[in-house]
Amino acid sequence: MSDDNPHSGIGSAARQWLEKITSLFAAEPQDVSDLEEIFAEANARRLIDNDTKGMLQGVLGISKMRARDIMVPRAQMTTIDIDQNPDEILALLHENNHSRYPVVNEDKDHIEGILLVKDLLHYALKPDSQWQLRDLLRPAVIIPESKRVDALLKEFRQKRYHMAIVVDEYGGVSGLITIEDILEQIVGDIEDEHDEQGNSDIRRLGSHVYLVSALTPLDDFNEAFGTHFDEEEASTIGGIVLHSFGHMPVKGETLELGGLIFKVNKANNRRLLQLHVVKPKIQQEEASDAE
Repeated sequence: MSDDNPHSGIGSAARQWLEKITSLFAAEPQDVSDLEEIFAEANARRLIDNDTKGMLQGVLGISKMRARDIMVPRAQMTTIDIDQNPDEILALLHENNHSRYPVVNEDKDHIEGILLVKDLLHYALKPDSQWQLRDLLRPAVIIPESKRVDALLKEFRQKRYHMAIVVDEYGGVSGLITIEDILEQIVGDIEDEHDEQGNSDIRRLGSHVYLVSALTPLDDFNEAFGTHFDEEEASTIGGIVLHSFGHMPVKGETLELGGLIFKVNKANNRRLLQLHVVKPKIQQEEASDAE
């Protein structure tokens, strides 16, 4: 007896999955939470891996975000003063290794323009050359804090610029946002050749104190410290610590987890960067033995 059902050759679980997708995408209007549920179930069934699930969630996430949510705050911006001399500017460029810098006036609340480092190279290689910073500046792109991040990404791509200055309702500078900031919301941290080398290293500072990058893969951390943190919960030790804090911690905050003490050594407004890790139990045992 023939079976006219086109899905008869697949298992019941897969058939239910396909029917669920079909019914969801046929319904109008579609709810973002329904899509998130689909991604979570697909991951649970191992149809997509954690990285793919994270990117899909990131794409949905930026549709809800405004520039204010992911911008680098004004206090953390690296800027060049329009009146700085060439030696001071070159020293700042060497120290920070960015490719673009906002140039500000004396009160630091007016953006004169954007300096692209590549525009300075011609002059930097000729010590005797004379140049004026104002002549090298490119126009700054100004956006409001309320600018939708997905719309901004589209503009970045279409107009081929990479940085925008974020201003508040009074026109004051709130921060800046780059195309990299947006892409990191989708694919995670993006490192380049100027980032610190050995980000995944675990460096020993003392007999029981370690300096650990937040990006250290969880399996590497578990192996080094004999811990058993769940790799299903996060792929890096920073993810585990962030989840345990329940908020974005600042430098100096500590917590005890898995028999270890974690202290935030470096962080910005979006992610953990570096941790101090202490083994308190081992320290106490060895101290007792020494007595």
